[in-house]
Amino acid sequence: MMPRRAQRGVALLEAMIASVILAIGLLGTIGLQARAYSAMNDAGTRAEAVMASDKLFGMMNSDLPNLANYALAAGAAPNGTLTPWYNDTTHVIPGATISVVMAAAPSGNSTAVTVTIKWKHKASDVNGSQNVVTSYLATSS
Repeated sequence: MMPRRAQRGVALLEAMIASVILAIGLLGTIGLQARAYSAMNDAGTRAEAVMASDKLFGMMNSDLPNLANYALAAGAAPNGTLTPWYNDTTHVIPGATISVVMAAAPSGNSTAVTVTIKWKHKASDVNGSQNVVTSYLATSS
């Protein structure tokens, strides 16, 4: 048995080690929480981009004779037909860069429409995120 004098401070040392282990665990949990929040934010923005694309496809499908009016180059200003949709989309996805590209489908009786929406969550975000949706709209029967 060790003399009482040799065990002085052992309880304090044990408490300090336990505090360090607890702090490391809490920092890990906080890091996971931040990553989960970031992933949730990106998923929400991606969902908004999909819904915006779907809304545009619905508008285009009901206005097939004027399909060419919906084309939009990335970074270009939208025309009068596309302006309300564009403003709604950039309102829910701030700083979004949107392009709408149309091409004749191989079948010849439909048009392939590709909507690309790009965004950055932070100014320091180098690559950013993007959502690309392609739909085929029948232009003749």
